[in-house]
Amino acid sequence: MRVATAATAAAVAGLALVAAWAAALGPSGTERFVAGASDSSPVGAADWSVSSTADDRVPASVRASAARIRVAVVDTGADLSSPVFAAGRPQTFDVQTGGRSVTDSNGHGTFVASLVAEFGGSAKLMIVKAADAQGSMSAINEAAGIRYAVLHGAKIVNLSIAGTTTSPVERSAVSFAVKHGALVVAAVGNEYRTGNPVEYPAALLQPLGSDGSGGIGLAVGASDESGARAPFSNSGSWVSIAAPGVGVLGALSSLSSPTVWPRAATDAGVGLYGYGSGTSFAAPEVSGAAALVWAADPHLTAQQVAGILKRTASGGGTWTPDLGYGVIDVASAVAAATALR
Repeated sequence: MRVATAATAAAVAGLALVAAWAAALGPSGTERFVAGASDSSPVGAADWSVSSTADDRVPASVRASAARIRVAVVDTGADLSSPVFAAGRPQTFDVQTGGRSVTDSNGHGTFVASLVAEFGGSAKLMIVKAADAQGSMSAINEAAGIRYAVLHGAKIVNLSIAGTTTSPVERSAVSFAVKHGALVVAAVGNEYRTGNPVEYPAALLQPLGSDGSGGIGLAVGASDESGARAPFSNSGSWVSIAAPGVGVLGALSSLSSPTVWPRAATDAGVGLYGYGSGTSFAAPEVSGAAALVWAADPHLTAQQVAGILKRTASGGGTWTPDLGYGVIDVASAVAAATALR
């Protein structure tokens, strides 16, 4: 999800944090979505990200056990008519209305949530709508979404948002989640080509200067098919880990405007899928992987889950500013968690 700078946010809407949508990956770091033909097959059937992270080699028993782990996606809502959500019956909440409808006329949240569903096995989804149809999310709504998620049982909170400033309300909400034992996962942003700024809330989770050590959550960068940093993905001492973020396959919202992304024909009961690029889509893959690690050993703390994902990633224990500890290896992480029981 593209996030405007604090200056732009203040000028346009007076928001501390603003997320926006775009249809093409350009020099400004906006994310790209390309609609494909309707497809009744599972979302990950033709997705390189699943095999490259060994998510498809996680034991079926662990994927089933993930049903006891709830993952919250704080975003633009989700199109629950998509088949990818049918079996899970996600819990829903709109922080702006206080209601249960999470209609997603933007599409970003649908795509993000579908990746959690794909990577997280039978993990229970919580869809928390905190942004409007244009993708704008205030720090107050972000914080409300985080707090709602944690108070209603979320063990993992996915934040596919990023901005160049933080605020007391954002910091307080993240601290609240951590103190309540939740693992917060955030995207590092897509602005490498336009100055590579430090972005939040990711830099709250993996602090500046930490070089991947410690931290209170996971700041996630994007990798390409070769395992290298995606050209748009931000880099720095605040990157924890990486996951595929170039041309990954996810579910599209049937309610998205044709002016937002190209539409593909769809039949009743058949899902609409497309390909997306951005750190927003790397983060939910890590959130899903974390759910599987926790399913393998429910006694782990959030920091232990994060540590396992780091040390089993492709870097072999070596940290770099481009990929953190490397690209996630879900099967290895699950095996490591299983061995600790």
